[in-house]
Amino acid sequence: MATKAKTAGDHLKDSAETVARNGTEAFKNGFEKAVKGYDQVLGLGKDTVEAYIKAANAAGKGVETLQNEMYLFSKQSVEETLAATKAVLSAKSVHEAFEIQSDFAKSAFETYVGQINRMNEIVLSATKDVFEPIQGRVQAWVETVHTARAA
Repeated sequence: MATKAKTAGDHLKDSAETVARNGTEAFKNGFEKAVKGYDQVLGLGKDTVEAYIKAANAAGKGVETLQNEMYLFSKQSVEETLAATKAVLSAKSVHEAFEIQSDFAKSAFETYVGQINRMNEIVLSATKDVFEPIQGRVQAWVETVHTARAA
């Protein structure tokens, strides 16, 4: 009978130890996952701030490029207009002045259309450069959410 009581006591003790060990391991695993998730969130925050800084720098460069392009176009336009004006004023006849003015108007319009296309390219390129780092962060966030849901 003592052996039977001892065996039941040992069995109860072993069961209690197993429950305690399993509970401790489950708590430890849960805690580690929580800390890992917290670390990922902190990492996402840091990486996101860096992405926004890169995006802001890209936006600044895009605006600077656009302003430089506008300045150069304006300068070129003024110079061409002055040259055309001088040519019109030095024309020997009304017909010659009209020809010079017509050629200038056609050339100015073509240059203007070309410049609009060039500025559109700059804006599109700058927009792509601005959103590229942010797009990477959105993708990383989506992957983190999917990983967390799967775990």
